[in-house]
Amino acid sequence: MMRRLGLVVLLASAFAFPAHATMKEGDTAPDFSLRASDSGKEFTFHLADALKKGPVVVYFYPKAFTKGCSIEAHNFAAAMDQYRQLGATVIGVSHDDIATLDKFSVQDCASKFPVAADTDGTVMKAWDTVLPKHEEYANRTSYVITPDGKVFYVYTDLEPDHHVENTLHALKLYLGSR
Repeated sequence: MMRRLGLVVLLASAFAFPAHATMKEGDTAPDFSLRASDSGKEFTFHLADALKKGPVVVYFYPKAFTKGCSIEAHNFAAAMDQYRQLGATVIGVSHDDIATLDKFSVQDCASKFPVAADTDGTVMKAWDTVLPKHEEYANRTSYVITPDGKVFYVYTDLEPDHHVENTLHALKLYLGSR
């Protein structure tokens, strides 16, 4: 019993405090191409192509269909009209396989934006979003990337509640500064 309690306390502590992404504002965002799903339809998402259309919000999340990730996906879906009005693209990225994301893109993303499968963790590592002590998961981190490929804003917090409002605010600041 004590062993199990110790494991629960250890896992809870790993998820209790937000970690900070090491990629900073002003850094060049690593380009990537990943299999993605939008409304259950698969395609290849290329960051460089999306940036040609305007700023991109790249948000990493630990695992599809978990409570926090479902809340965050619902929040992004509900705000997609605002992102579009700001000329921004949104892409979610996780370690999940594409078959899982086909379902997640319909159910939790409400067919409003795509999610990409980083099954080997290459993009999570390049973007410094690996969850400490749980390398199979991405840390919940949201980036706003400007069309020139620079990080304008970064926010890391395992709680899903403020990622949408913070990235929308950052997009407005970016657009106001041009």
